[in-house]
Amino acid sequence: MRAKTGLEKNIVPPVPQVAATVGRLVAVVVTYNRLDKLQATLARLLESPEAELAAVVVVDNASTDATASWLAQQQDLRLDIVTSAVNRGGAGGFEMGLRRALESQAPDWLVVMDDDARPAPGAFAAFHAQPRPLDTALAAAVYFPDGGICEMNRPSVNPFWNPKIFLRALFKARNGYHIPYDSYEATTPRAIDLTSFVGFFLPRRMIEEAGYPDPGLFLYGDDVIYTLGLRRRGEKILFDPALRFEHDCSTFQNDQHRVFHPLWKVYYAYRNGLMMYRAAAGILFWPLMLLVVVKWRLTAGRYGAARSAYLRLWRYAVWEGLRQDTSRSHAQIVALAEQGRTLE
Repeated sequence: MRAKTGLEKNIVPPVPQVAATVGRLVAVVVTYNRLDKLQATLARLLESPEAELAAVVVVDNASTDATASWLAQQQDLRLDIVTSAVNRGGAGGFEMGLRRALESQAPDWLVVMDDDARPAPGAFAAFHAQPRPLDTALAAAVYFPDGGICEMNRPSVNPFWNPKIFLRALFKARNGYHIPYDSYEATTPRAIDLTSFVGFFLPRRMIEEAGYPDPGLFLYGDDVIYTLGLRRRGEKILFDPALRFEHDCSTFQNDQHRVFHPLWKVYYAYRNGLMMYRAAAGILFWPLMLLVVVKWRLTAGRYGAARSAYLRLWRYAVWEGLRQDTSRSHAQIVALAEQGRTLE
């Protein structure tokens, strides 16, 4: 019997839909052991007046650095700090933060981000500059601090829902189904199916009707699975280039030959990847699954002395990804990785 996914097991009772509005905006920030990034993000958020940003829910994901003590010293009344007893990953952090926001902050709209991401100056003013229909979520245009487009946060459409886009993806890979770069210079929004949790604006109504992200996903793909689930429910998501965000992160280098470190990340990347592909591909999932599983198996040679531990994680990830089972704890996954030699 497979475990239920997040959009099935995190449902909360719906409320009557109301007219288009902007209203009270609340930010949710998830942090773990990156105090310098968090400080920069909160400083930027709190530059916005209360009329633009009513509150900031900060989820401290059991940080072991000075994050907790620094947060305890903050005096801004708009800060609502919640601390997890254990590290619940990005997925668990966003689920916890969104729940806290709905329970304590009475938001009309929410905007989510990691601790290394923040709105560009004027982003919230642009959000409030026009009515925002409550049947439409919004994805920000995310840039690196130097002004380059942040590739990992480039939204996309689902190629499996459109034969023309599917064929284009076969020849152009990512550029076949991710929005084109000129969309960032457009004057009007465009429809998308998938986006990240960096600068994602969603009305309270959507969460109340669709539920929360699945905390069991922990890391990787939780945002794609959630936004794809919204689209499958018939909700609209638009990429709005007027809503600019900055993401102070680095891109993958030598991406074709990368390895995961710490090794336990293999499990989440593969298990959640299968769940993501299944949600996106429908009946085409099964041939796609065979291709990616074989590809992942052949990757074992990159892991040297950690090869046996890699293969153990690969087996569990494939089995539990096919069952859509997110019940395994993070501690159990780390233990699987540590049964053999890990990467040094």
